[in-house]
Amino acid sequence: MNTTLSPQAFSRQVLDWFDRHGRHHLPWQTDPTPYRVWVSEVMLQQTQVTTVVPYYQRFMAQFPGIIDLANAPLDQVLALWSGLGYYARARNLHRTAGIVRDQYGGQLPSDIDSLSALPGIGRSTAGAILALSLGQRQAILDGNVKRVLARFHAVEGWPGRSAVTRQLWQLAEQYTPTQRFAAYTQAMMDLGAMVCTRRRPQCHACPLAEQCEAHAQGREHAYPAPKPRREKPIRYIRMLLLCSPQHQVLLEQRPPSGVWGGLWSFPECPMDADIPTWCREHYGVAVQDYQTWATLRHTLSHFHLEINPVYIAAQPLADRVMASDRQVWYNMDQPDARGLAAPVQRLLTTLAHNLRGLT
Repeated sequence: MNTTLSPQAFSRQVLDWFDRHGRHHLPWQTDPTPYRVWVSEVMLQQTQVTTVVPYYQRFMAQFPGIIDLANAPLDQVLALWSGLGYYARARNLHRTAGIVRDQYGGQLPSDIDSLSALPGIGRSTAGAILALSLGQRQAILDGNVKRVLARFHAVEGWPGRSAVTRQLWQLAEQYTPTQRFAAYTQAMMDLGAMVCTRRRPQCHACPLAEQCEAHAQGREHAYPAPKPRREKPIRYIRMLLLCSPQHQVLLEQRPPSGVWGGLWSFPECPMDADIPTWCREHYGVAVQDYQTWATLRHTLSHFHLEINPVYIAAQPLADRVMASDRQVWYNMDQPDARGLAAPVQRLLTTLAHNLRGLT
């Protein structure tokens, strides 16, 4: 089958569908400033709208403007991000806010090249920011738009390959209309998220179904082609749940880059280390008792993490004082706001429950 829709007809059908069925009351659609749209677009990367909305509302309440975000400590930003995952997004938001404060007078640049060069933004996110907030004619190519275009034209190949990406960008540019840029941008994202979905596309509700190549072939699920499978490696770590007699637990802030960069986590030690010796030498505590808990698996984007938690009844030694500001005895009865990775929060909840049972 040959696609017969002109670019004008394509965009008109998408916009007509959006006017009737699209999402018009999302929080970031109210007062869509570049800052508000930017935060929403970053949160929406690899995360569904229903998950993002409460995080977005809390984030905006705490950081209503880009200067507020730039001036905040990173740990405060990560604390609000806890549970949303892909924490590099939060670190890049904070880093970019500082750059915008220092180099752009507190205003996100309004040209596509400068905006897309900022940490964590890139071409598609920059296009969405400028189209949705400033009404610029900019094409976007997020995951939803890739799926719509790949199916509509039966584009072969994984979109992560440069040749396929170039083809999809050409199509995205071709179909972007000469007016109603913000509405069309939101419409394409909504169409991919609500109708042309990954697993159960609602072709009966799609305004493009009659001209869709994948639909004509009955092979909607073949497009876009999935990323070539590669078995994820497994990494093993041992987390030490060091608890003081006052039921405080030792936490460490992780390095700014890498897994859970900048978040607070339990200390770790080698799988083959002698636990009492390691704790005395590295953390200045005497081990009174310890128990190994069941292994906890946590899957990240590039590997599986097998976490071996060890509960330790610890007594801080009087002659050892922690000198690092990246360590803290965390009060589980009166927790403060800290960025915690999901498995760390889960273990803290279990630990607090177990300790309450002992009192």
